[in-house]
Amino acid sequence: DASSSSSSSLSSLREQFAVFCEKNADWLDAAALFHCLSNSDDLQGLSWWDWPVELRDRAPEAMRASEEAYRDELLEFKALQFFFERQWMAVRAYANARGISLIGDMPIYVGGHSADVWANRDLFELNDEGKAMFVAGVPPDAFSKTGQLWGNPLYDWKAQKADGFKWWIRRLDRAFDLYDETRVDHFRGFAGYWSVSSEEETAMVGTWRQGPGTDLFDALRASLGDRGEIMAEDLGIITPDVVDLRERIGAPGMVVLQFGFDGNPKNPHLPHNHYENCFVYPGTHDNDTTNGWFEKQVAEGQRSSAFVEEYLGHADREDMAWTFIQASMASVARTAMFTMQDVLSLDNSARMNLPGTAEGNWAWRMAGDQDTLWDGLRLKRASDKLRSLTERYDR
Repeated sequence: DASSSSSSSLSSLREQFAVFCEKNADWLDAAALFHCLSNSDDLQGLSWWDWPVELRDRAPEAMRASEEAYRDELLEFKALQFFFERQWMAVRAYANARGISLIGDMPIYVGGHSADVWANRDLFELNDEGKAMFVAGVPPDAFSKTGQLWGNPLYDWKAQKADGFKWWIRRLDRAFDLYDETRVDHFRGFAGYWSVSSEEETAMVGTWRQGPGTDLFDALRASLGDRGEIMAEDLGIITPDVVDLRERIGAPGMVVLQFGFDGNPKNPHLPHNHYENCFVYPGTHDNDTTNGWFEKQVAEGQRSSAFVEEYLGHADREDMAWTFIQASMASVARTAMFTMQDVLSLDNSARMNLPGTAEGNWAWRMAGDQDTLWDGLRLKRASDKLRSLTERYDR
């Protein structure tokens, strides 16, 4: 009867939940307890290194007492993770069944106030109190006179290697559970990374230090095999050792057309310098929309606005987005990727993200005040143009 069927379904769900908790215990248990402690009345607003010593240092008795005190809250946190995974896997299955792969985005570094660092202190460069001794960032360049000080604690790569890179193996294994491919942000940090004292206020003063190199990826391959693909976000200051590492592990890199038109014929983002094992973008989520970018070049009198037309031999000055989409399709790059804002020929009012700013990002949607974006004729024209270019360039 109905009650029997409902009881059976509930029992099955509980069994699935138990399996989920057991399979993911290596990160789920610490994340759940960290969440409960961080949001408790006594500790809310404090970084974990400012918690009482027994909680800061994860003393066994304090952990047991906390697990007992927050038994219901821990179950609620884990249940939310469980139901999210079920819903996500349904989305992934729906996409995969239609020939669509999903790419995850993984930052190379994790936040200092996180369960990752709190539960694995020996794998990061921390002092006895748990505070970062050195933090991540990038040195000054053409885009920032003082560099970028991210503030994430740096890995203790010697300790990571001595542990067999198990933390990284678990991290990528989880990512491959969720995505078909995983893009690792700031890939160059695996070859060499900028280290800044935690006492500095900018990233101007620091040192380049050697990353784990192929040792890490050899360990990943030995443990995970060909389970998932890694995509390298290799933008920024790219030196020969970064290129060598990417090529040795066979990971595709990235080129961005908006970065290419500075007049330098050796610029790696210009189409004649593209290589097959890479992803080409007109612009990414961190850039202006392509129409917005071109409007800026024209308004500022930049040489690049004329160079685009000279180089490509054609340019729709009223819709540079589709000029760049076509150039991307014509590239030798294995994969061409476009933002929906460029497909819809939108200006900078639809920009997705402005790096280095904490507010006003990731708010653009194809809904709300932009209902006109769902106009059937407009979408049909865009899809027809994409189909035509796909066929023309045999993609």
